[in-house]
Amino acid sequence: MHSSKRARKITGTGGKDKTVVMGMLERGGEVRVSVVDNRRKKELQKQVREHVEVGAAILSDELKSYEGLETDYQHAVINHAIEYVNGNVHTDGMENFWSLLKRGLHGTYVSMEPYHLFRYLDEQAFRFNHRLDMNDGDRFRLAVKHIVGKRLTWVELTGKVEETSVN
Repeated sequence: MHSSKRARKITGTGGKDKTVVMGMLERGGEVRVSVVDNRRKKELQKQVREHVEVGAAILSDELKSYEGLETDYQHAVINHAIEYVNGNVHTDGMENFWSLLKRGLHGTYVSMEPYHLFRYLDEQAFRFNHRLDMNDGDRFRLAVKHIVGKRLTWVELTGKVEETSVN
């Protein structure tokens, strides 16, 4: 991108006008993702304490918001500026999920309202969590089984009221 165009289009830091999503992956288990208000220590640590058992091992990158978790958890940190793996300390599984999510958001869905982001996250987490234990047909049947009897109306989906036609 030409410098004049970059200056016009890109303002602030990389996080400006972006929705914050937090993810946690249990090794050999499931991923959990959610939209969070911000990436500050209070918000992220609240999520960790809500979903992770005290005393468990937590492996993370060097985001300052995770500082202080070592009081209740076995917290190991990987500095991605130096290395991506140090023995058993890495975030590769979660990075894999983010890669698949972004591929879906940019490639399959193309345009998406931030209001619906949690729905896309839920779908991708479901796909990721069941990627090894079933084929696409079985995964589809499982998904349909979970939606039977549930209804999502147009108004709930869009926040818009349907126009009634007058004859």
